[in-house]
Amino acid sequence: MCFIPFTYAQIDSITQKNISLDKKLHLGDEFTYIVKYAFLNLGELRLKVYAKDTIDKKIIYKSIAHIDSYEGLPFVDLHQIYESWFDSTLHPVYFQALMIYEEDTSYTKYFFKEDSLVHILKGTLHEQNAFLDTVVNIGSSYQDGLSLLYFTRFNIDSNENVVVSCFINEDTATTIINYYFDQENVSIDAIGYEIDCFKIDGEMGFTGIFGLTGYYEGWFSNDEYHVPVAAELEVIIGHISIELMEWKRNQWQPPEYKE
Repeated sequence: MCFIPFTYAQIDSITQKNISLDKKLHLGDEFTYIVKYAFLNLGELRLKVYAKDTIDKKIIYKSIAHIDSYEGLPFVDLHQIYESWFDSTLHPVYFQALMIYEEDTSYTKYFFKEDSLVHILKGTLHEQNAFLDTVVNIGSSYQDGLSLLYFTRFNIDSNENVVVSCFINEDTATTIINYYFDQENVSIDAIGYEIDCFKIDGEMGFTGIFGLTGYYEGWFSNDEYHVPVAAELEVIIGHISIELMEWKRNQWQPPEYKE
């Protein structure tokens, strides 16, 4: 067994240098992914940056993720919407999760404060029942479950393997991100050539949607945009694959792999 030594940087996103996101994160960017388990297509994940705003004199980017399982599956019926608003340092200021059920929709909201406080609201929309309304001091700045993806994507050029603090399911945890910069060829059904990518992997110390946890692998386009192309994850039912299916971004095509 070969052990590769890594130097890890503990990341406090509020202290990161200002990252110029406008060149990479275009308003209206939308990427749709298919989720697969063995030979079954489970559903789709759709990511979009839908707005750019100024709040308290800060530029804020507003992102949303729709996660929907396909109808007729015997072991999964999942419909959820996540929103994350983050500033130019990729530090979240607001997070919302909607879990949609036949009888009602439950919500979770986090309002991140600069003094390490998080205001947490949980309840149901139809019955207008708020069963948690509290403020907690988490002692540092943290990523939420959706902003973590953008943090991973846009810290690639830092050339550091990092340990990221996360606040998910009203609890703190860490995620390890290892960046590899060798070219890798990735094939997806949506395009007829191999895509030039680089790989990341790591360990999620939290349990997220559908039991998401533990070891993961991901591949991003090997160009200036670093678009997520594919991922391998562990969830309740076992190993799942995610791959890019459709995209709406002007003048972008996945880069072709060339040896």
